[in-house]
Order: sequence, then structure tokens, then C-alpha cells
Amino acid sequence: MRDIVSCFSENAVNVSHSSCSSYSGNACISPTLIPSVQNAVTSLYRVILCSSQKQVLIKVTWCRNHTSQGLTMHFGDDPSACFKLNTNSRLFRKKKGSKLIESDHMKIEVFWDLCNAKYDTGPEPVDGFYVLVMVDSEIGLFLGENTAEEAVTKKFKATTPAKVSLVSRREHCSGSTLYSTKAQFSDTGISHDILIKCSSENERLKHPALSVYIDKKMVIRVKRLQWNFRGNQTIFVDGLLVDLMWDVHDWFYNPVSGYAVFMFRTRSGLDSRLWLEEKPVQKEQDKVEFSLLIYACKSS
Repeated sequence: MRDIVSCFSENAVNVSHSSCSSYSGNACISPTLIPSVQNAVTSLYRVILCSSQKQVLIKVTWCRNHTSQGLTMHFGDDPSACFKLNTNSRLFRKKKGSKLIESDHMKIEVFWDLCNAKYDTGPEPVDGFYVLVMVDSEIGLFLGENTAEEAVTKKFKATTPAKVSLVSRREHCSGSTLYSTKAQFSDTGISHDILIKCSSENERLKHPALSVYIDKKMVIRVKRLQWNFRGNQTIFVDGLLVDLMWDVHDWFYNPVSGYAVFMFRTRSGLDSRLWLEEKPVQKEQDKVEFSLLIYACKSS
């Protein structure tokens, strides 16, 4: 009997470095197209503390609009365990500091330094910053530069940091129908460039079409999008089966307030790995589970 992965591989699109090397930047995007803008990015991290093996979910949201820009963090399922920082507010412009957050189940301390933070087009900083979360006096989550992480670890005389996995990432965008982002589909994988493009009348197509690229390689193209406004396709990335789903119904039939949704989701469990036969046993906590959701508002 053929294994499950072999069956899926016949109809799935494979993304590999060798297949992408022959594609130039012009294969995906015209220089006249202006990408949409990220308004908010939410990442959900699963943190497993080394000493107690306690598991904590930390949700981190970076947001930006015309009047404010800031950071919000939620810890576990306790709604009172929340940290908020508005870096543009006149009332709170403290870009460096610390805060103790009381919780019924754990002690949380947040340390941050955004004084020299550098931003790209999105709301989250890309350089010159760090955010550190201590859970029960252990390093739970660190965001920022590697050099800063080493300095902070020495400062707090920390032991082995917790095991951290990115469970999901959600992006809210607005503007054109061109979306560009990056995603790492597994803890051991590399970061991939993702480009989603919806054609318009300016491209001389009779019917709208949807194209998705990973590392400049086209993985799907959906023609007659106004009729095929929902669907899914299976692709291979870093040896994992990834389900790619789209729903652009509201772009066509609720254009005033509607938005499109794109989702990339890895399949958890043994049947998701190409090296299934090499590693027949996989612990529950080691399963690869990641999803990327893009909520896209189209400007008229």
C-alpha cells in the first residue's frame, strides 16, 4: 500500500529552493503595483517553561493607524493578564521600561526597549528593539535582535530559555489587492516570501484572477475569481503539507464592508511529513501546527 504522503504529492505543488532559483523578481510583481499596508499583526506563541514544563499561550499584537501605534500582549486565558503599550499616546510614551502583571496562575514581568526601534511598512518593528517576557522568573518569550537577547540573558542571569513555538500569525491589511509577507511554517524551517496578487481590469484580463507565489514560484492561479471565490489547494513547503485556502466572496458581493481571507495551515500529525517512515513516533507536544491568516480590505 502506498503511503499517505505519496498520494498527496501527486496533486500538491512542491516549493523547493532549486525550483525557485530560476525565477526573477519580475516573475511575480510589476513595479507599478503598490502593495497593501499592514494595519495589525497578531502572533500566538506557545511557551513551555523548562523547569516546570508549564505551557503558556502568549498573544502579541502590533497595531498602527493614523493616530496611534502600539503593542498589546495577552497571557493564557486570564483576561486580566494583559499588557498594553501605546508608543504614540501623549499619556504614555514610555518606550523603555518594565511592568509586573499579576495573574492567578503565574507571575509575569514584561521588559521592553523600543527607543531605537526601526519599522518597515508594517506596524511591528524589524530592528533596534527587544521585548522580554519573564514567566515565574524564567525567560518565557523574547522578541528582538539576537545580540540584544544575549545581553538581556546575561543581565537577568537566566537559565535555559523556554521552548517557544509560533502557533499562528494573523495580519490585517488594507489598500490594493497585492499582499506581501513572510512566513516560517515550522520551527526548524526557513522564512519564505509570500505574495498574493489579485488581477484587475488594468491587466487586460476579461475576468479577475488570483495568483499566489512562494519564494517567487507560483503555487496557484485561480481564474474567473468571481465564480471561484472560495477554494483550497495543497502545497508542500519544507517537507510539510500546507493547505492554502481563500475566500474572496465579499470582494464581489459585499464590497462596502467586506474583506477577503487567505489562510495557510500546516497539517498536524504523522501524515504531514515527507519523512514519515523515518520517524514513525512523534510526541504530541512536538507536532508541527502553524497557520497564517491574512484579512484583506480592498480600497475602492
